[in-house]
Amino acid sequence: MKVGLLTEEQKELLVGQLYMVDTYFNPTLDGNDNWFISTIEMEYSDLQWVKELPLIDYVEPTTPPENE
Repeated sequence: MKVGLLTEEQKELLVGQLYMVDTYFNPTLDGNDNWFISTIEMEYSDLQWVKELPLIDYVEPTTPPENE
């Protein structure tokens, strides 16, 4: 699955911002500590720079091992 790669600064710009009525951007960290948003968020955004974010492969975060 492809997602839009964000810098830390870009992530901060999007937190709390709407991209559709009643729908907020949801920047998230992947398994490689990359901030990203979904391609749906990119598609429906009115911000041109968001539409032009580089696409990367999503890497699922790993769960830390439980203490035994």
